[in-house]
Amino acid sequence: MTPLPQAGPPVTAGPLQDLPPLVFAEECDRLRDRLAAVARGEAFLLQGGESARSFDGTTAESVGGILRTLLQMAVVLTYAASVPVVKVGRIDFGRVDFGVPAGSGDPGSHRLRRMYEASATTLNLVRAFGIGGHADLHQVHEWNRGFVTDSPARRRYTELADGIERSLRFMHACGVDPKEVHTVDFFAGHEGRRLDYEEALTRTDGRTGLPYATSAHLLWTALPGRETADDEHLAYLSRIHNPVAVELGPGADPDTVLACVDRLDPDRVPGRLTFITRMGAELVRDRLPALVRKAEGAGATPVWVCDPVRGNTVRTAGGHVVHDFDALLDEVRGFFEVHRACGTHAGGIHVALTGDRAARAARGVRLDRAHSLDLAFLVAEMMGERV
Repeated sequence: MTPLPQAGPPVTAGPLQDLPPLVFAEECDRLRDRLAAVARGEAFLLQGGESARSFDGTTAESVGGILRTLLQMAVVLTYAASVPVVKVGRIDFGRVDFGVPAGSGDPGSHRLRRMYEASATTLNLVRAFGIGGHADLHQVHEWNRGFVTDSPARRRYTELADGIERSLRFMHACGVDPKEVHTVDFFAGHEGRRLDYEEALTRTDGRTGLPYATSAHLLWTALPGRETADDEHLAYLSRIHNPVAVELGPGADPDTVLACVDRLDPDRVPGRLTFITRMGAELVRDRLPALVRKAEGAGATPVWVCDPVRGNTVRTAGGHVVHDFDALLDEVRGFFEVHRACGTHAGGIHVALTGDRAARAARGVRLDRAHSLDLAFLVAEMMGERV
């Protein structure tokens, strides 16, 4: 993984336009190439993480928990399907209110600087995790440490990890020790809610003269409330050269999908455009096929990703919104069924997760580690090979 910029001391002055990029254009191009492999059916995309509630809550432990969970899920998927898994971590600070100290000047500028600091710190943690030995496949059992004691997911994962360790010992005996076993590429993505922040961190690449968002490798947006493709966020995504994505809810129609394709991927470049679908278990089999066929009929090869968490929630007697895990699993099944029927590739999953070791009663709409692994095993089975 190309080293990411160090966070350095807290930013106290100067506009964001003068600060170093958080990610680099070459890294964005590398992600686009890997997403092109996903679009061709040669790889699978795993997006996971959470929208941060506060900067103080985003610690090395919390980020490490998310990354370990992503690694465990990726190992399950890779072992099952024998295809590379592209890993994109999400920790989004767009909704955090950092507060504005008295006498700090422009409140808007202060918040943007705090977002920059938080993102730089988080990316440093990601970099350290990816290349500092924590992601070494020889740690495949260590990632399981502290897991819930009696969990079917834990038992299945332990069996899988035993198989990986035997394979690694065999490779070592044969004198084979590829670097990919010791490090991992994590890419960063988030929803581009704050256009003032994204615009301020947009840079022109010296190699190509093209503009890139340098706040993250992958940016996405949700369609406006009426599920139209006419929006300033889409306009921004159309100007940058990063890979980009659009969330499609149950109200999206085929003409909207075509408008997004024409606006964001006019040259039909594989890896440029991803559609993140969140239809809900009740609607995915009815609504998704027409969207897939419209895009494919227009000559596009987007990456199709299922976000099964947010569309499958229930409200408890206490008024809390929590995920319905059975419905979540059913949407994933429906997602794969639709792509199988359409002859297209079910390219990935997008999961809101915490990385917590055990489930809690007030889980909300984020998955803990046990449910995340349960989901990974289901997806592995849907990819055609039972683990």
